[in-house]
Amino acid sequence: MNRAPGTKDAALRRNLALAAAVAIFLCAAASAAAEWRVWQAPAALLFALRWIVVAVLLAWATVRRSLTTWILVAMVAGAAIGHDWPSAALKLQVLSAVFLRMIKVIIAPLLFATLVGGIAGHSELRRVGRIAIKAILYFEIITTLALFIGLAAINISKAGAGVNMAPPANAQALTPQKQTAGDIILHVFPENIAKSVAENQVLQVVVFSIVFGIALALVREEKRRPMLTFCDSLAEVMFRFTNIVMLFAPVGVGAAIAYTVASTGMHVLVNLAKLLATFYVAVGIFALGVLLPVVLIMRIPLRRFLRAIAEPASIAFATTSSEAALPRAMEAMEAFGVPRTTVAFVIPTGYSFNLDGASLYLTLGAVFVAQAAGIHMSLGQQLLMMLTLMLTSKGVAGVSRGSLVVLFATLPQLNLPMEPALLLLAVDQLMDMVRTTVNVVGNCLATAVVAKWEGELGAPVHDEVIAQALAE
Repeated sequence: MNRAPGTKDAALRRNLALAAAVAIFLCAAASAAAEWRVWQAPAALLFALRWIVVAVLLAWATVRRSLTTWILVAMVAGAAIGHDWPSAALKLQVLSAVFLRMIKVIIAPLLFATLVGGIAGHSELRRVGRIAIKAILYFEIITTLALFIGLAAINISKAGAGVNMAPPANAQALTPQKQTAGDIILHVFPENIAKSVAENQVLQVVVFSIVFGIALALVREEKRRPMLTFCDSLAEVMFRFTNIVMLFAPVGVGAAIAYTVASTGMHVLVNLAKLLATFYVAVGIFALGVLLPVVLIMRIPLRRFLRAIAEPASIAFATTSSEAALPRAMEAMEAFGVPRTTVAFVIPTGYSFNLDGASLYLTLGAVFVAQAAGIHMSLGQQLLMMLTLMLTSKGVAGVSRGSLVVLFATLPQLNLPMEPALLLLAVDQLMDMVRTTVNVVGNCLATAVVAKWEGELGAPVHDEVIAQALAE
């Protein structure tokens, strides 16, 4: 009996995944035995096992046709190249530099389009007044706590310490200059927006975009609409641009890993495992130490809230896209008892200003980069970094790998090299699932908190349309 093509493909993927797991196990066992001097495997055998693993993983990635899979395979291949041919691997840095340049070119237009659209698109801010102030106050308090937790977690674990990734050739330019408080404040404000874009002064671009968005929100509808349409179109184009650039990510990641392993050795993979564990622990602390107390203090029904957010959180986890979960999140919170007007304002606004998971990840990632580059950041520098991230993280919830784009945008402002940040791509998918879920859950909770604060959180709404949508 002939099997359907889809069944054959699934069986092939399973067989290749099993073969890859067996090859990885044998390679790891032989390497561990040699490391611990239990059994001294011949160098030729270890070499063969490494490249059998790479070959099987390449076949698996070809069948899977997933960008995340290709990035993971590129990480393994890059590590093997860096270990076996270090002199050739050192020449691959140009490929990672190309990827970094393509990431940089995204930043200014993307931030401008998303921030202006996010601010001016809510012209009802003037009418909602009180709700807007309460929501934004809540957003900033919670995201600041997330930034602090990420900062504390990475300083305790020191996951990036010991990588000692070689600085780029222009390392002298990365040496921070002594600045007064007045210099720091003055540097935030642009004198020429074209100059700010050309020099990649992202804070100046953010300030310009915020003021521009507020000004646009204050003009008449017929004058505001064409500019909003332009910003929406620009944002959509930049989302697609980001997706295209990310197709080069496996090459950039593989080259960066190869260069790093050739320079520092294989222990960089241990640092990435420590980073992943640090992030998961920090998320757990944030959920139990911040979000749960908020639920209890505001007396929000916990079990009913968990049932309400189960589906949007599952969508966010599976798709790693906050936007994919947005319709279900709005429907779920309205069914939970939050008035439609509050839901319509708080959740979309929160997608720009209340990215809890992303905020936690950004401080953790930035300090990891500093540790990997062997750069010590003082307490003052870390607090300045938090202020910078509070501004630069707004408005990119719908961007594929948006948190990475923000991180790449922020590092030059902190006088940190961008090359170590490429290491984060190797484990970004495993982080992205969790941070996107935290973003969505945090926005759902913000909606309930604002409604409770306003005395508007009522009994569950039994709307047939919403119930049918949630049941699908």
